[in-house]
Amino acid sequence: MEAPGRTVSAAVQEHLRQLCLHEFPCGTGSWNKSRFLPQTWRSWRELIPREEVAGSPGEETVEDLLGLVCSPHSPWALLEGCSAEDRFLRQLAIQNPRMLKDTFFYSYFRSLQVVDKQVSLVDKDLLKFLKLEELVLSANQIKEIDAVNLPPTLKVLELYGNSITSMECLCVRPPPGLQHLGLGHNKLLGPTQSLYVTARHWPSLVSLDLGFNALTDLQSMMGSLRSLQHLRLLVLQGNPLALLPYYRGFTIDSLARLCALDDVTVSPSEKHQFLGLSRSGDFLAQEAQFVVTIGRVTGVLDTSVLDPEPGPQGPFITYSYYVTYDFVEDEEGERSEYVEGVLAEIVKPSPSVEQLGDQIPEEVIPKEVIPEEAKDPVESVPTTTSQSAELEESEASGRSTPLPTSTEELAKLRPLIDSQLCPSPGTVLFSTARKPWADVIQCHYEMQHRLRDLVPLKAFLLAGTTVTVVEEKILSWPVVPPVVDSPLSTKKGKGEKDKKQKEKGKKGKDGNDKAAVKGEKEKAKDWKGAKKKKELPKELRRDPAILQVLGSGRVLLEPLLMGEPLVSTVCNFGVIRTMESDRLAFFRDSKNKKAKKVYESDYQPEPLTVEVQVQLNQCRSAGEALRVLAAQRAH
Repeated sequence: MEAPGRTVSAAVQEHLRQLCLHEFPCGTGSWNKSRFLPQTWRSWRELIPREEVAGSPGEETVEDLLGLVCSPHSPWALLEGCSAEDRFLRQLAIQNPRMLKDTFFYSYFRSLQVVDKQVSLVDKDLLKFLKLEELVLSANQIKEIDAVNLPPTLKVLELYGNSITSMECLCVRPPPGLQHLGLGHNKLLGPTQSLYVTARHWPSLVSLDLGFNALTDLQSMMGSLRSLQHLRLLVLQGNPLALLPYYRGFTIDSLARLCALDDVTVSPSEKHQFLGLSRSGDFLAQEAQFVVTIGRVTGVLDTSVLDPEPGPQGPFITYSYYVTYDFVEDEEGERSEYVEGVLAEIVKPSPSVEQLGDQIPEEVIPKEVIPEEAKDPVESVPTTTSQSAELEESEASGRSTPLPTSTEELAKLRPLIDSQLCPSPGTVLFSTARKPWADVIQCHYEMQHRLRDLVPLKAFLLAGTTVTVVEEKILSWPVVPPVVDSPLSTKKGKGEKDKKQKEKGKKGKDGNDKAAVKGEKEKAKDWKGAKKKKELPKELRRDPAILQVLGSGRVLLEPLLMGEPLVSTVCNFGVIRTMESDRLAFFRDSKNKKAKKVYESDYQPEPLTVEVQVQLNQCRSAGEALRVLAAQRAH
């Protein structure tokens, strides 16, 4: 059987014990025993301290004892952040310690704050506090509350940060005069929760905080909250329903008496802008809308400058760069709803890495797919001059290793895919269009995401998205290797032609002119053929792409749950460029040799950065919400 949890009354008793109200310098003892009369049949006399006897040996004055508990440098001082009730009890334990009895405690406390004390049960001993008006039980382990055990005098009840899954337990016999109910950061879930926020259960409620739960049905919630005639303050942010574009306007128009929503004052202009929106609630789409924008990418290393010039037999190497990010997958939505013309590379999530071989397309193969002995040396980013020199030597030596080209070999290697290129479970991987290298790569990427499944969306926003910069390297080979004539064979062919021409000259003088003209034509034909052979072949065989992650980081999206409409950030992945690579790129693109000295002295490599924006669409007026509704119907 599960052990019974800790009760509220036990936590209160433990707190009183930690105050040391019966120990020095509080309570009674050798330090103040002469101040009190002995007990008599007149019980009231025990509460009257006797006048101090001057010069009593071994005893402290009241002022000295109060100084011990009030001075911040005293070892008997209370910890910082203690309540006013705690300070009062400590002083009372010095001045009149015999007042501290159970009957006094139960009638004295008007506020109890039992925070983060591992409490899981609200027991019936709480009813002994006859004047209790405020009860704070935040950051505990409470799953259910027996409302019968709550004092009827309560006006404030806070249960933030617990594990309450339903408000039904609070509605059995709730305190009739409760004015504030705080249930934020719990696990309230389901459309039935709206049944428990009516005037039938909370007739005097003025303030209600249900923020950061899993509430999704905005229309039902507003239908119940309308019955709360005294409701003036409402907090619903952090719930999935608050992600709807018309959430604020619909709530303001539904609750005409509301003064503040999500800690933001409701202005008269807002009420006018959203007037009449609540009448269209049944027609508004239950979906959240996001726009992801990826702008400039800077600080990318130009790896091509480290590659040697390709020979006639290849390989011909091309590089491209793109940015990926993951976004929550909408099981209720349609994949076809994504905007056409914008590249969206979708990779279905898989429960295990071993199954990736059947799901990842052949062109999306990370650098780990190529064995260590087959990797091109220019894949890794050089860090020193000696390393790049070694790379150039290895390329110049003409050493080549076989690359996996068969489907069977690739299938064996695919399970080694880089985890940074795979989306998290329940998400979809999107990527920008592939771009060639530039100092500043303009992505010009914008994608609209519409999501109807709001509960997983909230979990995704709390976790954030992963943004990754990827370099794609493709090696291409001629389908038929071109034939290049050697110098010796050319000379040999020329000698044979000259010999034939001399023999023809001996046969007759009449054919000399014709032979000469024919020889010139053959030479021109041979020169044109040799020129054509030096050109790149038109048909190339492309190897599977080799992917390298240049930088990866997480973008926090929690501010969108906190009410912010936009998250805009520049992801900084650090410096990946080197002085040598930038110098080679400079001399490749410029003939200005004098810039070398300035370049070395003032070298400050730019870090790899990506501009990312995630915007939550929000309607600013009833007309805008209706226009969005019309556009959705037309779509």
